[in-house]
Amino acid sequence: MTAASLPALRRRPWPAWMRRTKPWVGLALLLALTLAFLLPILWMTTTSFQAGEKMFQLTTEWIPSVWHPENYPNALGRAPFPTFFLNSTVVSVIVMVGNVVFCTLAGYGLAKFRFPGDRWVLLAILCTLMLPLEVTLVPTFLVVYKFGWLNSYQGIAGPLVIEAFGIFLMRQSILSIPSDYIEAARIDGAGELRILWKIIVPQCRPALAVLAVFAFRDSWDQFLWPLTVVSVNEYRTFPLGLVAFGEDYGTPPTEQMSIAVLATIPVFLLFAVLQRWVNRGFGLSGLK
Repeated sequence: MTAASLPALRRRPWPAWMRRTKPWVGLALLLALTLAFLLPILWMTTTSFQAGEKMFQLTTEWIPSVWHPENYPNALGRAPFPTFFLNSTVVSVIVMVGNVVFCTLAGYGLAKFRFPGDRWVLLAILCTLMLPLEVTLVPTFLVVYKFGWLNSYQGIAGPLVIEAFGIFLMRQSILSIPSDYIEAARIDGAGELRILWKIIVPQCRPALAVLAVFAFRDSWDQFLWPLTVVSVNEYRTFPLGLVAFGEDYGTPPTEQMSIAVLATIPVFLLFAVLQRWVNRGFGLSGLK
């Protein structure tokens, strides 16, 4: 019996009841996942408006019986949190801009230029993704120390302004752009930087938005590296200030929650501004 004479294999259709319930099952799973992400944020927010002893009760008051909005000004007055938030903002913006600029340049070079050993360079960059911060902490600290960057913005942000993930993300996004556009621009006399700005960047906005959000969030939440290079309040970031604030004797935990709530606002605002491009970036960039 030849292969041509074999009957065609037909996929058995889903039963009618499964076809009707399948969308609802997916919706239920999506709602459960959304609730799992939102529940800690909701608990943190409601706790920040409660009295200090309420946090240690066995039952959780999702809607406080007595609201205590004074937790926010009280917490801000106990420590120089405006300075901590300003330092985190400055460092996170520097890291975000640095990643957007340098990762785009590196991704463009690796995507559209061919040179001896280009694949090995990409492989070496990707290998750094397997190295946690704890492995490179001491050598990076020694470099920063030799530069005299301890207790400074450049010391905190310098080692974070370019990441292997950002380079890979931008390379994968730029690879999808036809090289004919670049060749036509070169024939017209455009330089590489002009090609990058006029042709590459407009078509990579989704990937750039994803990179900006990830870089800002990672820098905003960074704790170990600022703890290593900062020892004075003048340059402490928000995570360092929050830990020091929590270690003080007699500090109400609900006031700690109020500071944590305030710390989530910048990341949410950045995501809200770039949401349209971020949603497109997940489908069109290298994350796909």
